[in-house]
Amino acid sequence: MKTWMKCAAAALAAAALIGMTGCGGSGEKAAPAGGKTKIAVVQLMQHGSLDAANKGFIDALAENGYGPDKIEVDQQNAQGDQSNLKSITARFKSADPALICAIGTPAAQSVANEITKTPIVGIAITDYVQAKLVKSDDAPGTNVTGASDKNPVSAPIDLAMKLLPDAKTAGLLYCSSEMNSEVQANEMKAYAESRGLAVETRTISSVNDIQQAAESLVGSVDFLYIPTDNVIASSVPTLTKVTDAAKIPVFAAYEQAAKEGALAAVSVDYYRLGKQAGAMAAKILKGEAKPETMPIETQKDLIVVINQKSAEALGITIPEDVARTAQLQ
Repeated sequence: MKTWMKCAAAALAAAALIGMTGCGGSGEKAAPAGGKTKIAVVQLMQHGSLDAANKGFIDALAENGYGPDKIEVDQQNAQGDQSNLKSITARFKSADPALICAIGTPAAQSVANEITKTPIVGIAITDYVQAKLVKSDDAPGTNVTGASDKNPVSAPIDLAMKLLPDAKTAGLLYCSSEMNSEVQANEMKAYAESRGLAVETRTISSVNDIQQAAESLVGSVDFLYIPTDNVIASSVPTLTKVTDAAKIPVFAAYEQAAKEGALAAVSVDYYRLGKQAGAMAAKILKGEAKPETMPIETQKDLIVVINQKSAEALGITIPEDVARTAQLQ
């Protein structure tokens, strides 16, 4: 009898332990006694927009009850290297955190391809569907959700045509290996042509191609458009060194480009985008939402950033109505 009672007690204890540890797929995984909830963050590379998104994510977690006293954050930066992404993904898979934040499309694709149970919240991803991260924006249907930096390509083109009313040809530069860059490039070309502009396109495969690609556009374009392309974003000064000398204004789809030398950008606010994603992550951790049914979020209010130094160097006067509402750098 005593033996039977001991076995029953052991079985009940084991069942309780399984119940405590086996429910981490969509809600908060129980932290060790006296420990902290583990969160993992992978950022594709270091540049201003992604850095701002990262900070916004962490700040939003803190505002929603997940500050340094509650969570342990494993911050990893792949430095734009695919082999680093694979190593980081393996690290996260082994560590089994409660939630992963992936900043940048290749980073999200890397972790999502290998980790299918842990909630993944993405930031700075233009098109989650095209990147094969979700089934639809309204109902992801996978362990991935997040905040998109998609904004209408019409906005920077419209601004370019307002500042350069005599422009006839637009230049387009993007990295051919970035799926979301190609999506934006196709949309930009279609819109620019609908506005009567010719489009000269150049693609690159690495930062080493930027200078040559930019030089090949000199003399044939009136301005240059760059999408939210991570490869180009890491070397904007290299690009503008060529374009400034040739008096070619650069218009971008993300704010940091204008801060680093492009004439103007029409963009989402990446810090605020990170905060949106952080608030989403907090809901998942609290068990209030699941990635598979949590719609992808976007920003409707875009910001315009004008680089005054670039405008002066290019001899471009910024209209008063644009200057009044823009962020001037």
